[in-house]
Amino acid sequence: MWGDHMPVRQTDVTTWYLEQRDPAELRPARPPADPAGVVRAEVPSPELSRFLYTAVGGDWYWTDRLCWSYEQWHNWLDRPGVETWIAYLKGTPAGFAELDPQPDGQVEIACFGLLGAFTGRGLGGQLLTAGTARAWDLADRWPGRKPTERVWLHTCSNDAPAALRNYQARGFRVHDVQTRSEALDHRPPGPWPGAR
Repeated sequence: MWGDHMPVRQTDVTTWYLEQRDPAELRPARPPADPAGVVRAEVPSPELSRFLYTAVGGDWYWTDRLCWSYEQWHNWLDRPGVETWIAYLKGTPAGFAELDPQPDGQVEIACFGLLGAFTGRGLGGQLLTAGTARAWDLADRWPGRKPTERVWLHTCSNDAPAALRNYQARGFRVHDVQTRSEALDHRPPGPWPGAR
């Protein structure tokens, strides 16, 4: 386990749950000076998704999936309607948005973020605009899927400081806020968990 050798602390973590209930609520970001291409990874790839998960979330306590086996990753990604959209800047992965289809026309943006080297360039707004638009038209790519009626996501006080502002700027509205005490390692695992 990544935290076995580190001191653990209790801390209050606030989680904001945000949603859009109509595609017209999406407020597109201004194109950045150096825009990224946003492409769907159509072949389920546990290696690629685990790389993105640790590279983006390593500094923000994204730890839930670190213990997943290859098979668990594959089973998650291979479900109908799950999509991974990757932002590439000059051929280099800069960030990703993972869409998780749920019952009753709901789509969760389950993972979203940029690699640290690509923050502060306006790419987060561009990627969130693209990822949210793809959540709204998900049923167009998956025959038999009910059209999307709600797109939702959550962020917390352990996430990147700009995350909540970016979500709200794109038209997501907070519909619930919860605070709970969590035991956290003294520091997040970083992009290379276990390599310390």
